[in-house]
Amino acid sequence: MATVNNENLVFYPAFCFKASPTHFTWVKMGAADVHRLRKSSDFVGQNIFFYNNHPIQFVSLVGIIVARTDIPRRTILTLDDSSGATIDIAVLKKTSPKPSTTSQTTASTSQEKTPWSSFSLTAPTATNLTQETHVTSKDHDEIDISALQPGTVVRVKGTLSTFRSQMQLHLERFWLVRDTNAEMQFLDTRLRFLMEVLSVPWVLTDEEIETLRGDAERCDERALEDKRRAERIARKKIEREERHAKAIARRYEKEENERERELRKVREDGERVMRQFGFGGKGEMDST
Repeated sequence: MATVNNENLVFYPAFCFKASPTHFTWVKMGAADVHRLRKSSDFVGQNIFFYNNHPIQFVSLVGIIVARTDIPRRTILTLDDSSGATIDIAVLKKTSPKPSTTSQTTASTSQEKTPWSSFSLTAPTATNLTQETHVTSKDHDEIDISALQPGTVVRVKGTLSTFRSQMQLHLERFWLVRDTNAEMQFLDTRLRFLMEVLSVPWVLTDEEIETLRGDAERCDERALEDKRRAERIARKKIEREERHAKAIARRYEKEENERERELRKVREDGERVMRQFGFGGKGEMDST
């Protein structure tokens, strides 16, 4: 466990996170509070952020979209939730070729012949040769964000990351908020969670830590045993396939030997019949 400089905050090991009130839940937060999240040197390389010493990986916000920017691989939505800061929400794109590009190419060529105008400049952009589908960051499920335009009030759920030292979200789910009462209810829940949970340091007793440590060790033992069991099953499968292959090879060899014996017997019977009819022996037959 590590403590934060100049503060009496304790950062518990990862095996304690399942006892956290924040780690495995969608934490209702304001954009300003999301920007206050920090990383710990004890969890380098893990996408885990902390509010005080509360581990957080999933957040939920409600606000109005004030900007939408499309760039080659993602769409950036800027959300303002009246907390004193805005936050960017990144939505990944999946691009795929359109079924036909011939007619679009012809249209673009014909537009190049027309006199210059603002319409002729924007038209090729509207008929881009790729169609865009947005996907979630975690499971890469398709998600339609056509309704997420500036001026829309929305509730979003997302995972956390940083871009150029600024916090941002990766969109996982969203709902349009059409009722002011629902928005106010969310803000009230967000404020109470901030005051009652996030602003209070997370504390575990020594007994709780030891219990969680024992649970983690048992889980590790079960995982190791499951791995060994899978390896044994895989090894037995390989051995069984090898036995089957050997049995098939032996059966094939036996059948080949039987065919050779039958062929020799047919030759001998044929030679005997030929001799009976006065055609001579094997040498004469071969010369014939």
